[in-house]
Amino acid sequence: MANSVEMATESIEHVEHAAHADTGARKVALLIAALAAALALCEMGEKAAQNSYLTHHIQASDDWAQFQAKTIRMNMFAIQADMLGSLPNAAEPAQAKKITDARATSTRMNDDPEAGNGRKQMTVKAQASERLRDDAFHVYHLFERVVSALQLSIVLASVSVVTRVKQLAWAGGILGGGAAIYGALVALHIVH
Repeated sequence: MANSVEMATESIEHVEHAAHADTGARKVALLIAALAAALALCEMGEKAAQNSYLTHHIQASDDWAQFQAKTIRMNMFAIQADMLGSLPNAAEPAQAKKITDARATSTRMNDDPEAGNGRKQMTVKAQASERLRDDAFHVYHLFERVVSALQLSIVLASVSVVTRVKQLAWAGGILGGGAAIYGALVALHIVH
């Protein structure tokens, strides 16, 4: 973001020098200032989307790690129940209770709606985190495009002062205005 602000500041300074002789250059300086403000706001949105992506990516990774750990523990209890069941004293009440408890624990680790941390629940949670991550990544890429368009519009407006070609200022204004509107739509989650 600092590079974009520096670029916009340099463009404004250059236009201010040219503005002493040309009133059209003053209008372009105002255009560049407005584009730079829009650029700063869109870069903030871009960074926020990037942070959201990273947060949800870490959360999804943590959720899947918990799912894997739960799977290992579930399998260990299922194996324990099978091994205890294969022993000669499996029918004894104390041994039968251990087998029943191990199977119940294994079943609970697979699906525990009360605690909300069974494998089934962890799958739902991890998939929700992945969806949030993917949405944030998409928003980040949309903001990247908006930021690029705004940077290009500032360059076009700046070049129009040097070359005195009004069409470049118009092109920069139209591109920047469209990019700013698109950025607002992305920020408001109207565009996906």
